[in-house]
Amino acid sequence: MPHPDPRILLRLIRSLHPYRVRLAVAALALLVAAASVLLLGQGLRLVIDQGFLARDRGGLAQTLSLMLGVVGLLASASALRYYLVTWIGERLAADLRRQVFDHLLELEPGFFEHASISAQGPGEIASRLTADTSVLQTLFGSSISLALRNLVMLMGASVLMLIAQPWLSTLVLLGIPVTVLPILWFGRRVRRLSRSSQDRVAELGRYAGEALTGIRTVQAFTHESEDRHDYGARVEEAFDTAVARTRQRAWLTGIAMLAVFLAVGVMLWQGGEAVLAGRMTAGELSAFIFYAVLAAGAVATLAEVAGDVQRAAGAAERLFELLDVQPDIVAPPNPMALPSPLAGKIVFESVSYTYPSREEPALKTFDLSIQPGERVALVGPSGAGKSTLLALLLRFYDPDCGRIRLDDIDLRDLDPRALRKTMGLVAQEPMLFTGTVAENLRYGNPEASPGDLRKAARDANALSFIDALPHGLDSPLGPGGVQLSGGQRQRLAIARALLKNPRVLLLDEATSALDAESERQVQQALDRLMSGRTSLVIAHRLATVMAADRLIVLDQGRLVASGSHAELLERSPLYRHFAELQFGPHAASQSAASTPI
Repeated sequence: MPHPDPRILLRLIRSLHPYRVRLAVAALALLVAAASVLLLGQGLRLVIDQGFLARDRGGLAQTLSLMLGVVGLLASASALRYYLVTWIGERLAADLRRQVFDHLLELEPGFFEHASISAQGPGEIASRLTADTSVLQTLFGSSISLALRNLVMLMGASVLMLIAQPWLSTLVLLGIPVTVLPILWFGRRVRRLSRSSQDRVAELGRYAGEALTGIRTVQAFTHESEDRHDYGARVEEAFDTAVARTRQRAWLTGIAMLAVFLAVGVMLWQGGEAVLAGRMTAGELSAFIFYAVLAAGAVATLAEVAGDVQRAAGAAERLFELLDVQPDIVAPPNPMALPSPLAGKIVFESVSYTYPSREEPALKTFDLSIQPGERVALVGPSGAGKSTLLALLLRFYDPDCGRIRLDDIDLRDLDPRALRKTMGLVAQEPMLFTGTVAENLRYGNPEASPGDLRKAARDANALSFIDALPHGLDSPLGPGGVQLSGGQRQRLAIARALLKNPRVLLLDEATSALDAESERQVQQALDRLMSGRTSLVIAHRLATVMAADRLIVLDQGRLVASGSHAELLERSPLYRHFAELQFGPHAASQSAASTPI
């Protein structure tokens, strides 16, 4: 196993600084508990020598009473130590979870989409928040306490053994590694197989979760028998790994017991010879064996904790890797304030942008000026750069060159949060969160009253279906709003945007996946939402955007045409091609009377 990076461990220890008082009390309780255990060895010596062998009932009763007091002190100190170290471990895990989550919320979307650290997706990052922090909680809430306690007992037992019987102590201290090394060897194999077994079980959970989440697809393609076979094969792999782990654990248990009893037998043989020769009393031998077992157990525990420290260091490194990521999108030291009221004028000046994972630019020297309150539709083939424009406006990314201005202020001179408060986004597949209807709507305005929620829902054509839910606004939606249709989710997203009352509205194909009736209701809601606001609308279906103030045609990251529907039919071959595909060659020129935006 690789050795843990001391810098990682020091960084972890520094995170305990706010709880130094509790740590000091826990350390004191640990010392008291360890000292109490060591005192029990002396009590055992007195019970045998001055009680049993001396046949002194009074002395025996007095010694047993003292030992009972020591046991009471041991129990109290151990309980206090357990509570404090467990509290500290839980507190550390909670602090790290909050710190990492809070930091992740400050990172731009590009980190989660392109960074190598998130190559396995949000699930990998979520596992760091849960599994890795749990490893640290175990380390600080249990393992380190055990290590310190056993270290103190090892040192104390070794000193007491050396004082009582130097020659026999040397034999014991030299023999401990001989008995512990086989245990460590098997212990490593058990740990390695345990990790493999956990991976197998995790793979079972992943496979089952994927199959059950996609149960409609599984059954539609009659893939049940293949999934049964594949899942069964994974179950057998997990079983075989668990059996191998159990076999090694059984060997470990047997060898540990054999080694311990062989060591005790050797000590009894040598110690018995000393007792018979008068060099040692029976009580001293009993106490010596007690301390020797304590020392051997302490060494084994320290070896186990060393493995826990290595695993925890790896978990901490993964967490600190997230905490050390610096966001690319940050507020300037002295951000400019947006004018109030905001007009909503937007200007793109020679903007170019290339995604980190690509070589071809998404936008190339793009220029566009949008007047306050203007409705602008963005059309073009997939990959033309339409969604990139919205992402740059929200400052999820910064242009590689050029600049974007809002009311004549460069977006990079603004606090990103202040900028985003002025904008409302309605996506093609709006994200709804686990919770009630009201909780999802309040994403737009956390202070909104029930009356505000109902008004926004009415304006978004959503109130009728919300009132039909079992608990109205308080109805739980389930993960991602799975209980709602696509049109209902879109109308909730529009109501959420209405509550935000944005000055600039960004619509990313908000009606492309809807049936005719849902599209009609959503389109009506969008018309209300866009009233008096600067609006940028992405749409593949031209019928929904032909009545915009201006249509912008993009191709391969460039603006290739601009104008009204009729003008573009005359001047833009690409737009004419889109129109003919959707309306037919003869209907294209007459389709301007279709659904307005």
